[in-house]
Amino acid sequence: MKAEFIRALDEYFCANYSDYVRLSAIEGYQMPEVLYVAEDGNVARRDSSCMRLCHQENCEELLAKFKDSLADTTFTFSFSFPTVRERLFGRFEKHTFAKHLPEALHHCGETAEEAGAKLDVAPKYWNKIVKGTLYPEKNTIFALALVTRMQWRDVVTLLAVCGFEFKEDDVRDIVVRYLIEQKLFNEDMRDACLAEYKLSNLPIRREARA
Repeated sequence: MKAEFIRALDEYFCANYSDYVRLSAIEGYQMPEVLYVAEDGNVARRDSSCMRLCHQENCEELLAKFKDSLADTTFTFSFSFPTVRERLFGRFEKHTFAKHLPEALHHCGETAEEAGAKLDVAPKYWNKIVKGTLYPEKNTIFALALVTRMQWRDVVTLLAVCGFEFKEDDVRDIVVRYLIEQKLFNEDMRDACLAEYKLSNLPIRREARA
């Protein structure tokens, strides 16, 4: 029997995932009528959210097919190099990852050193990320958020200062947001949710478990 927390994730995913090209390609998916005649007799258009899986009669069956087709393509390095211009102006910029990180970690009761020990990122690179000489990639920010039990508003801030945003058409983003919003940080449950959607590339140090 499927665990209740996985079932809740599935419901959240079906209600929020919005890659309609990918959804409509699932065998058995029924394209909804986007155009309809309103009560005033005029032709109106439904919001594109009507195409989400939660509105399909055979939602559970379609989601199972969707999961079968998944493969994690989100691999990136843990960091990226800032340009010369970014390095120059970063000294005076108030909104950088390195300057927002301490406050975000303070909300979690974590230090940068403690957080880094929970990530599968080489210490020399993590130290440079903390100091601002390297930028973290999106996978690294998500992994950091999960291992430190970060608040969603802090995650959004750290993503933004690195030039990223949450995307409803990204499987990884939907699953990670669910885990953070629902405070589902238990390691076994977290890893089960990631595995359910074949997300294996987040740089989380599993060996750090107590």
